[in-house]
Amino acid sequence: MKKLLFFTSILFSFCLTNAQSIKSYTADQLMLRASAKDTVYIINFWATWCAPCCAELPQFDALQALYTGKPVKIIMASFDFKESYPDKIAAFVEKRKLKPEVVWFNETNANTFIPKIDSSWLGSIPSTLILNRTTGFRQFIEGTITSGQIGEIVNKQLALK
Repeated sequence: MKKLLFFTSILFSFCLTNAQSIKSYTADQLMLRASAKDTVYIINFWATWCAPCCAELPQFDALQALYTGKPVKIIMASFDFKESYPDKIAAFVEKRKLKPEVVWFNETNANTFIPKIDSSWLGSIPSTLILNRTTGFRQFIEGTITSGQIGEIVNKQLALK
C-alpha cells in the first residue's frame, strides 16, 4: 500500500509539473512576446468552443514536433470567454495534450486589438499570424490552415536567417 501511495504521489507531481500554466495576454503583450529577432513566430488565434479551431489543433502539435530545437515558437492564443480562464482552458489543453504554448487572449474590443495584430483581420477564428522580425516578414491567414502550408512559409523564413 505504501508503494502504491508513493508511486501515485510521484505520478501526480509529474503531471502537475508538465501541465501548462495559462498566462493572460493583451494584444500589446502578445506582440511583445513575439518580438525576438532570432525566432520565427507562429501565433494561432482559436477557442475551445470553435469546431474548426479544434479540428486544426493537431496541425500545431505536428509543427511543434517538427520545429523542436529550431528557432520557431508556436503560441496558441485562446479567445475563450473570461469564465473559462484559466480552469476550463487548462483542462482542455491537458485533455488534448497540446504541446505548443497556450495563452489566454484577454481583450474583447475588436476595434482596439485587431489593428495591433493585423489590420486586414475581420475578427474570425481560427486565424494564424506568422512573423519573422529579422526579415520583417509578416503573414496573416484568416481561416483554417494545415501544418504543410505553415511549414512551407516557415521553412522559407528559416532559410533567410
